[in-house]
Amino acid sequence: MPVFLWTGKDKRNKKRKGQMEAPSEEAVRASLQRQKITPGKIKPKPKDLFANVGFMQPKVTQADVILFCRQFSTMIDAGLPIIQCLDILQTQQENPSFKKMLKRIKEDVEGGQTFADALKKYPAQFDDLFVNMIAAGEAGGILDTILKRLSTYMEKAAKLKSQVKGAMTYPAITMVVAVIVVAVIMVFVIPVFQKMFSDFGGALPAPTQIVVNMSNFVRTKIHFMIIAVVIAGFMLKRYYNTDKGRYVIDGISLKLPIIGDLLRRVAVAKFTRTMGTMLSSGVAILESLEIVAKTAGNKIIEEAVYDTRSGIAEGRTMSDPLLESGVFPPMVCQMISVGEQTGALDAMLIKIADFYDEEVDQAVENLTAAIEPVMMVFMGVVIGGLVVSMYLPIFKMAGAVGG
Repeated sequence: MPVFLWTGKDKRNKKRKGQMEAPSEEAVRASLQRQKITPGKIKPKPKDLFANVGFMQPKVTQADVILFCRQFSTMIDAGLPIIQCLDILQTQQENPSFKKMLKRIKEDVEGGQTFADALKKYPAQFDDLFVNMIAAGEAGGILDTILKRLSTYMEKAAKLKSQVKGAMTYPAITMVVAVIVVAVIMVFVIPVFQKMFSDFGGALPAPTQIVVNMSNFVRTKIHFMIIAVVIAGFMLKRYYNTDKGRYVIDGISLKLPIIGDLLRRVAVAKFTRTMGTMLSSGVAILESLEIVAKTAGNKIIEEAVYDTRSGIAEGRTMSDPLLESGVFPPMVCQMISVGEQTGALDAMLIKIADFYDEEVDQAVENLTAAIEPVMMVFMGVVIGGLVVSMYLPIFKMAGAVGG
């Protein structure tokens, strides 16, 4: 259906403009008049030359999906049918990529597919967790409740991810700046001092000679060093893409001081919130564990969850296999055991997730507090050491002249 751009004036004689999807210009004019808007200029919207170029279109972000869930939930709660909700949301959507997606989803639902089946065609935006919860909501007649839970879950998951990124950003930026500063000193500054020292003659102090030798090495081999770093990064990524590589690297990451503790808390918070949300929405426990394992993001956690799933299939409780894995803290396993015994496992998992969200906040603060002085000392020692080594010959010459 074509889209038209329109201008007009409302009943207060205030200028208005916008765009509308309609079969013809007359339909747009009639629609505006029903809205008490006096139509002015109406013209077809120019076609986007890059509309069919995928990589030039905006991506559908998690924020788009969260807002979609919130609005959809409100409409369903108000009693509107699914197709009408999708039609309204698709019309109001500003992201053209998401707009097209919602239009196709609406057409699939109109064609007889369930909402969950229509969403399943877009795994990048609606993962297994999302689709299974929607399917449970449709089957149980509680789609509005499920959509609210999904939006809350995604908001908390996004916050958790943002906290981890924030904790890693500062040391990463500091390290990059340190490397750039050292490289500039080595390549551009030290050669100037070296030429000045050679003009004066005489032997250089040992620290200065070491720095000069390092500078010569960096200047002559820097292209090889860059290539080596690129190759090492490529090989490490390729190794990590294998099952063994993921197992080894993820295992090491959980054992790192400070960072390992943060990653473990994040894993516990993600596991418990995902499981709690799915169980409270009516998704079967074995299916929930299957989905949680796939979205764990860490091979060690993934295997622990799969082992737990196998244990439950054999008639065991959830808490025992989790405790035996050694990945989940005993306190978490004990709380899960209490939830199983009282029949309130979903509520207990959500409580654990809320507790560990606060634990992640504290871990991020601890990480920042620990890394900041370490990075400052590192930069001070490295850069200060280079500067002092370059001034040692000057101090030596000044002492000789003074003597």
